[in-house]
Amino acid sequence: MMNKSLFLTYLYLLVYILLSSGVILYNKWVLSPKYFNFPFPITLTMIHMGFSGAVAFFLIRVLKVVAPVKMTFEIYATCVIPISAFFASSLWFGNTAYLHISVAFIQMLKALMPVATFLMAVLCGTDKLRWDVFLNMLLVSVGVVVSSYGEIHFNVIGTAYQVTGIFAEALRLVLTQVLLQKKGLTLNPITSLYYIAPCSFAFLFVPWYFLEQPGMEVSQIKFNFWIFFSNAVCALALNFSIFLVIGRTGAVTIRVAGVLKDWILIALSTVIFPESIITGLNITGYAIALCGVVFYNYIKVKEVRSSQLPVESIPERITKEWKLEKKSSDIFTPDTEDDGNNGRIVSSASDLNVDEEAPLVPSSRISHIGRSQLSNRDA
Repeated sequence: MMNKSLFLTYLYLLVYILLSSGVILYNKWVLSPKYFNFPFPITLTMIHMGFSGAVAFFLIRVLKVVAPVKMTFEIYATCVIPISAFFASSLWFGNTAYLHISVAFIQMLKALMPVATFLMAVLCGTDKLRWDVFLNMLLVSVGVVVSSYGEIHFNVIGTAYQVTGIFAEALRLVLTQVLLQKKGLTLNPITSLYYIAPCSFAFLFVPWYFLEQPGMEVSQIKFNFWIFFSNAVCALALNFSIFLVIGRTGAVTIRVAGVLKDWILIALSTVIFPESIITGLNITGYAIALCGVVFYNYIKVKEVRSSQLPVESIPERITKEWKLEKKSSDIFTPDTEDDGNNGRIVSSASDLNVDEEAPLVPSSRISHIGRSQLSNRDA
């Protein structure tokens, strides 16, 4: 008979897969001219940021669930602002892609995430160029090119938006490692939202004012409070579900769940959005790219395990993580390599796989939560 701990682990994984897939499909439905017809991706992203920031403010300042970190003006100006800028950009470009290309094709393009992160990490000096990883990334790129060639409704603009969003997210991850972690700052999911969501909202206001605000004045806008509220709640819930899943599973489980989620999402999108057509070349290309991603994940998990500290018992690990959560204002010491993630170390930004649908997954908290274990994918 399944024990309670194992049951909760599977439950959290199921919730994560459902929420991640649901947020992607929900965003597509809201933005698509054929369905809800709200073609304002920046506005939708700003709603997510505003809602997330407000919830985080309420939890920290009113309910005092966690304490704010010791944030100085220097850290905010040199770390939070640039990270927020790239985060806002990745969401903006990623959501705009929904207007031009299908969900299935977007998921196939997102296989490029490890490639983008690895390249950004090498350029920024946080990772070394290794031929085994490089050839692996080349395999992923070839698979994505084949998949793109097989796309019936290929759209250059939508593809450009999605790829740009992927590279913006990759650069954000590298900056998170370079700027926040090296300054010893640890943020949990709530404090991440508290500091970064409002700043991202401010950055999005500029393109919104010039690109979407004029169109919103003259067009017939469909604004349904409950649709936008539920959409923002789902995005916020995804953020916390990722946190719960990471706390209970290891690298292999999370990565397998991410791959499973991608296949489920591709299949679901063709049912919910009949205009999405998948060709044999699409599947072939994505399968090639997926082989590269799986092998890349294998390399990274193997590296992590080789540097793994003695494994703590589950009760000890839960106790430690709980204490770390209650002391969110503590400073992370780089010399202490136990990151609370089952004793795993995040060696570089290229280890990171992300779920971009969350309003803000706490990548700045990689130091002891291990967001690095998450498989990718905006919103």
